[in-house]
Amino acid sequence: MSSTGEAADTARVEVRAIMARKGHAVELARQVEDRLDEAFASGALVRTPFLAQALDDLDAALDLEAGQKLGGKSAEASRFILRAIDGALDEA
Repeated sequence: MSSTGEAADTARVEVRAIMARKGHAVELARQVEDRLDEAFASGALVRTPFLAQALDDLDAALDLEAGQKLGGKSAEASRFILRAIDGALDEA
């Protein structure tokens, strides 16, 4: 069951606004992750199994060994996962 109310609507709008910004996909993905974590912690949104898995996948895409530079594969994976999160956001 999806979350309802003003806080849920605001969280969804803010997450989608971050996704729509121009910028590096990896940095935007981190901002989305932070905003979703905030929404889950406050109870504004419910962490669905799909979103939990998508965020785990996003963490894996953004996790680098010391000294590695975020590049094409991380950015490509981030964009793909963010699209999946956008599609599932209304269920949270």
